[in-house]
Parts: sequence; structure tokens; C-alpha cells
Amino acid sequence: MNVQIQTKAAVSVAEMARMCGLSRSRFYQLIGTAFPQPERQPETDRPIYTEEQQKICLEVRRRNCGIDGKPVLFYARRATPAPTKPKSAKPKLEAKRGDVLALIDGLNGLGFTAATAAEVQRVTDELYPHGTAGLDRGEVLRAVFLHLKRQNSADNVQ
Repeated sequence: MNVQIQTKAAVSVAEMARMCGLSRSRFYQLIGTAFPQPERQPETDRPIYTEEQQKICLEVRRRNCGIDGKPVLFYARRATPAPTKPKSAKPKLEAKRGDVLALIDGLNGLGFTAATAAEVQRVTDELYPHGTAGLDRGEVLRAVFLHLKRQNSADNVQ
């Protein structure tokens, strides 16, 4: 893969790092040993690489040999960002919220309108510590309804 990079009359240090396929911080680490020091613009004192210096930097990158004559190892940059593992807690949390909302709707349909999401979640966790996946939704609704009815009944003195 021999890609020819076009040089310009002058480039910034950041652009020179991009041209070499390095991060700015790694490029700065190698200035003075592997790569030449940039020149400074007289008016602004801003560091720049002239066209000749750009060719030197690109040659250093191509040959893996610094201006000091020592070999330099460059790690290949990833073409795409590393894949991130999806967090398993988030889908479970969203599924739990959906289950709780469905249970609240079912409880409202049965005439029990006093249940809060936190209360339904607590009861569900108490009755089904391993979750409700694979269980009949009607049975879960029935168990939660009965538990909440017993808990909130007038003759239940605590």
C-alpha cells in the first residue's frame, strides 16, 4: 500500500502528524529524535513544517528510521475505532422498565390504580428474584396484583 501524500508549502505540526498517521502527542514525543524540529514563522512564532521538512518526515515514517539514525517503531493506527462491547445492564434495565410499565397498565385495567413504578418493581423483584423472562405475563400480573392487594388491604395491620 504505497499511498503518495501531497506536500504543501507549509503545514502545522498537527497536520504533519496527520500526514504521518500519528497522533499529535506521539508526534511531539518524536520531535528532535525521529522527526526534525519545526521552523517558526517569524511574524507569529507558530511552528510549521516547510515542504522539504514534510518530505523528511514522510521518509522517516516510510523507512522507520529517525533523523538521528536510530530505528523507530510505529504502531499502525486502526482504520476504524475499536468495537465496543454493548453494556448488558442497559438493555436489561430498559426491558425491566418495559415490563414494569406493562404491569402497571395491567394493574390499572384490573382497577388497581394506586401502584407506582417503584412499588411494582420492588414487588416483582421480591416475587421473582431471577427475573420474569420466560414466564407467562398473565401469571406475573396476577401474582403482583394479589401481592399488592394483600399489602394494601384494610385488615393488614403492620
